[in-house]
Amino acid sequence: MRIATSEEWQTLLQDPSGQRASNRKSRIGQTMVIDKGMGPNAFYDFIKVAGPYVDIVKLAFGTSVLYSPEVLQSKLKLAKEQGLIIMPGGTLLEAAVQQQAIGPFLDKVCALGFNGLEVSDGTIELDRKRRTSLIKEGIERGLYVVTEYGKKAAGSIIDPDELAFTADCDLEAGSALITVEARESGINVGLFDEEGNCLEAALEEVLNKVTDCGKLMWEAPLKQQQVYLLQQFGSNVHLGNIAQTDALSLEAMRRGLRSDTFHFSRVSEPYIYMI
Repeated sequence: MRIATSEEWQTLLQDPSGQRASNRKSRIGQTMVIDKGMGPNAFYDFIKVAGPYVDIVKLAFGTSVLYSPEVLQSKLKLAKEQGLIIMPGGTLLEAAVQQQAIGPFLDKVCALGFNGLEVSDGTIELDRKRRTSLIKEGIERGLYVVTEYGKKAAGSIIDPDELAFTADCDLEAGSALITVEARESGINVGLFDEEGNCLEAALEEVLNKVTDCGKLMWEAPLKQQQVYLLQQFGSNVHLGNIAQTDALSLEAMRRGLRSDTFHFSRVSEPYIYMI
C-alpha cells in the first residue's frame, strides 16, 4: 500500500493504460487529423485543446491552395509551434503530377513552411519508379514523408498482396508510414464495408502478408472503426483521417479513459490518500 498526495491523483488518472503519457514525442501510436477547412479560430482552438495528442495534420485534398496566404501561414505556424507535422493532402500532389508541375509544387511546399508530404495515387496511376522518386525527393527536401495505399473510388477494397509489395517498397525508399486508404467517410472503401465495418478476413490477410504492420497507419474516420482497431492492436496503433472534433476523444480511448476501451486501464495497487 502506498500513500498518494493531493497533487498525484491527476497523474494516476492521466494515463491508466500506461502506454501513452510518456510516449507523446516518440512517434508511437500516431494520430493524423484531417482538416477539411477549419477557419483560423477553429484551428487555434483545435491546436490549443487537442494539439498535444495529435502528431500529423493533413490539409485535406487540394484545400491548401484555396486558403489566403495569411490563413495558411497561421495554420502552419500554429501546428509547427506545437511540434506537429503539417502537410498538404496527397490529392494536391496528384494534381501536380497530372499538370507536370512536381518541381514547382515541391518548391512551394517547402517555401511556405510545410514540414510533411503525402505521396499517394488514389486518383491517378503512379508507376513504381515515379512513386519511389517522389518519396526520395520529399525526404531530400527535409520533409516527413507519408505514403498512402489504395484507391478512392467506392468499392475499392484492399489487395493484401499489392499492399504488402507497396509497403515494402515505400519503406525501403524512406517513407515513415504507409496510410491505408479509407477516405474521410470510411464507407465502402479500403478495409471497410458499406456500413463502415471492418472486413476481418481482409485485415487478417494483410497482417499475414505485410512485413512491418507497425508502419501502417489505418484511416479510421468513424468511432466504431477506431474502437475496433484499438481493440485489435492496442493503444499505440497509428490512426488517420480523424476529425479534429474527435482527436481528444480518440486519445481518451487510447488511454482507457472511455468505456469502449476501459479494459486498457491497469489496476494500481491500493493507496492511502493524503491531503
